[in-house]
Amino acid sequence: MILINLLPHRAEKRKRRKTAFFVGLALSVVVGGLLVGAGMLLLQQMTDQQIARNEYLRRENALLDEQIKDIANLKAEIEGLKSRQQAVEDLQTGRNVPVHLLTELVRQVPEGIFLTRIQQTDKLVTVSGLAQTQDRVSEFIRNTSRSSEWLYNPDLNEIRLGGMASTKDQKRLFEFTMRVSIKAPQTEASAKGQPSRKP
Repeated sequence: MILINLLPHRAEKRKRRKTAFFVGLALSVVVGGLLVGAGMLLLQQMTDQQIARNEYLRRENALLDEQIKDIANLKAEIEGLKSRQQAVEDLQTGRNVPVHLLTELVRQVPEGIFLTRIQQTDKLVTVSGLAQTQDRVSEFIRNTSRSSEWLYNPDLNEIRLGGMASTKDQKRLFEFTMRVSIKAPQTEASAKGQPSRKP
């Protein structure tokens, strides 16, 4: 016997397919929404972390700027203190220069020379005097250029025949003028860095 199905099976299949399609579409929308939501949450979290990092860096930069200002102020104060210390040292050294100058001239002037005038301008000293011979003046120049701790760079300005000596020989004297520069001796400069030793 032949059985004929008169039920609308094709319409039922179509309806089931349609329902499955809409269910799949709804599931896709839900999954897509969940993925988008998760992505948005992840992006929001990363943005918040970056904002927190930026804020931390901004605070640290502000602290560093303050420290840099403090360091600049300290450097300025140190420079000011150094310049004041240098001024005091220069005054101290300058106060003793005339004493050292006269002591050094006594050491370096040979016999037969009489100094008549000494004038100091800053680090330059002009010395005028009388000499029995020109050789005595040459010896004086050699002494100041070779063996003096305080004097250097002697420069003879002039030497000429002057008046008579008030002695029995009645020799003619030579008038001379020379310039010489003042320096600090090496021993004193090196002694500043070392503590003084008492015997």
